[in-house]
Amino acid sequence: MCWKCNHPDSTMQEWLEAIYASVERNGWVVQCVESDRTPYAYTIGLHPRGLPELLVTGMPPQRATHVLNSVAQYLVDGGRPLPGERICIGDELLLDVVQVQHPDAHLNFAVAFYGAELQALQLVWPDEQGHRPWCAEFSNGLVRQPVLGVRVDSPDTRHRR
Repeated sequence: MCWKCNHPDSTMQEWLEAIYASVERNGWVVQCVESDRTPYAYTIGLHPRGLPELLVTGMPPQRATHVLNSVAQYLVDGGRPLPGERICIGDELLLDVVQVQHPDAHLNFAVAFYGAELQALQLVWPDEQGHRPWCAEFSNGLVRQPVLGVRVDSPDTRHRR
């Protein structure tokens, strides 16, 4: 259950203070936005470190939290993925990195803390057959995985002839 559901009489300011306290304790938090068709989740707290916030769409909250925490830790430890690159989570999930075009449209609480200028990267995942959402064969049942930026070629392949 969400914090707001557990505290129905609370104000938005109290919710923001709870998020801020959690970021102060943990370095960042994952904010999940639940939906039957288009759930998404994003980090709050990487921007003050000079890092992009992270976002994933179409994943259930528990899996999204694991993915975002894994990649956030990779960034905090010095990793600097570029749009077009791929990141592997364990041995199981290969994520494409896409620059989010309008973070202010999706990362509401991060924007409330850090302003609309913050940068964000989306982590795009494959379906069970290995197809990405930009492939016609992509299938994830009824849940969608919108891509919130423009996919670019991997930095390793941009200059090949």
